[in-house]
Amino acid sequence: MFNISEKAANEIKKLLLDEDDKTMFLRVRVVPGGCSGFEYEMGFDNEKSDSDNVFKKEDIEVVIDRFSFEHLEGGTLNFSDGLNGTGFGIDNPNAKASCGCGSSFTV
Repeated sequence: MFNISEKAANEIKKLLLDEDDKTMFLRVRVVPGGCSGFEYEMGFDNEKSDSDNVFKKEDIEVVIDRFSFEHLEGGTLNFSDGLNGTGFGIDNPNAKASCGCGSSFTV
């Protein structure tokens, strides 16, 4: 399971309004890198593979490939628009540690 907060779903909807291709969805990936070993990548995509995991909230989709889902299972995609930073973030119960800036993690 992977959760999508209400704020994240609403922000994805807003961003998708600017896209010409109405088949787009948000793809979330875990890739090697960052100061802690892994980092998150997010971006719009319109191609899925049979091994992708698809999570829906209202009328938006978040797609996660098999490798990434192993590191994100049970997590929650959030959106913050507060004074301490604006943007998407992931509450990841599988992360054993993260870097100071919060953009990379260790499993």
